Amino acid sequence: MALKKGPSDLLGNSAWNAIAFAVAVLLNLAILPFVIFRLGLAAFGVAGLVTACVAPALMFSNSLGLSTARELAQRLAPSDRDEARRFFATALALAMIAGGVIALALCLIGAPLARLGFHLGGAAADDLNLAFALAGAGWLMQCLFAVFLSLFTARQDYRRIASISIIGTLVTTMSMLLLIPLAPRASTFLGCQALGFATNFLLAFGWSRRTIGEWLARPALDRGALHALARLGGWQFAAQSGALLAGQADRYLLGALLQPQFVGFYGVAQRLEEAVYIGVLKVGEILFPFFSTLQKGDDDRKLDLLLRSSWVLNVLAASALGGLIPVAGALLYRWTGAEVAAEAELVLVVLAISGILGSSANVFAFYLLSQGRSSSNALISLMTGIFTLATSAIALPYFGWQAAGWSSSVGMIAQMVTTVVLLRRTFKLSGLWPRMLHFVLVPLGAGIAVALTLRVQFGNAVFDHVPSWWYVISLYTMSAAAIFVAAVAASQLGPYRAVCWRDLSAIVSRFLPLRAV
Repeated sequence: MALKKGPSDLLGNSAWNAIAFAVAVLLNLAILPFVIFRLGLAAFGVAGLVTACVAPALMFSNSLGLSTARELAQRLAPSDRDEARRFFATALALAMIAGGVIALALCLIGAPLARLGFHLGGAAADDLNLAFALAGAGWLMQCLFAVFLSLFTARQDYRRIASISIIGTLVTTMSMLLLIPLAPRASTFLGCQALGFATNFLLAFGWSRRTIGEWLARPALDRGALHALARLGGWQFAAQSGALLAGQADRYLLGALLQPQFVGFYGVAQRLEEAVYIGVLKVGEILFPFFSTLQKGDDDRKLDLLLRSSWVLNVLAASALGGLIPVAGALLYRWTGAEVAAEAELVLVVLAISGILGSSANVFAFYLLSQGRSSSNALISLMTGIFTLATSAIALPYFGWQAAGWSSSVGMIAQMVTTVVLLRRTFKLSGLWPRMLHFVLVPLGAGIAVALTLRVQFGNAVFDHVPSWWYVISLYTMSAAAIFVAAVAASQLGPYRAVCWRDLSAIVSRFLPLRAV
């Protein structure tokens, strides 16, 4: 039988995802000032450019992992084991063959193209060959890891997924502390990341052999499995293309138009915003295999679950990302120093607003993917990427590097509009627009409005000395709490207030250490 997960299981899975991501974020954010100090902003910017060049390869590995997880999630019964093994064997063969070709191409042509496109010379150019070799090897480990990870994702075994993630992050962090002082180059930073990816792959391989070894198979291509993976993965590849444009367009243009240190400034602001945004995304990631089990359900039930899940995640996103807006200057000053804070504060504010807007489509994207409608996801992603790239190409030459964040906001607005249109076409039910307004748009709008108000009141302070961590953490916590209260209060003004309150109460009671009898 397929695994059945109730609300309590979903909340528990979200908790495991959140724990793993919290550990990863804390370690990554803690190590970044050390990395910047040892490498310098120019070398850190070069590492960011190499990462951006490798990012297109993620379109393949991410698509392969998601499509494999979806197919395996529908074949968990013992009677489906042989078919599931064929899908796993085919996915593993694709990862090894196609992944090996892509990794080799990155090693051979990545450095010459980067020198040409980003006008790099001197020591930075000399380090590019090794940087691309290590980054390519790290990506190949990610690709193989994605296939083995799909076994655990299909079973919704987020406890084991979280353990793998935490150990891999620890290995990356410790290797940076040990190796970067010995060789302060961009290639060392990328090599430490590759070591963490290799650790993830080895752990997933070992655990899968020990716990579900009967579901594994040697790499082999099966025509039927290959066709099914390609059908879903092809559209997902297109979706990943749009996400690549949206996520890396600013880095490409900054690298082509300006010096690497500006890519470093942007990378610092983006690293903070992405840490919070992806954290929220990880909490909702457990909905993908869950939605995959609901394909035969009626539209009313699907829409109800979709919108209620959206409300919970949108309130969380507005609170977590909105909390960055009032504290942006103080956080950057405390974390990386006055120079980075002065350059990147406004960019972080704009990126946080962009992340809040982008959260509107997250749950819907998981639903579409689980239902095999990757073409819709591709359309959403491509529209986002096109608007982001077009805005960057127009704004950056005229307004400088700090215009980079605005293009992301324009892209997310395009994503929101496209998502709403597709949602209306997917569910032809009465009363959809009021529900969309209540569950999706109201919490995001309330979060942005309250965050900007708090920024006017608290976020424009001029610091004579480095603000304390207590000040930064207190201001962030207070801001996030105020946004959360405002978003929940706004939900109590509409016709679906009882549903929102019931879901919120269920979540609170699930995680309270002591429950009322």
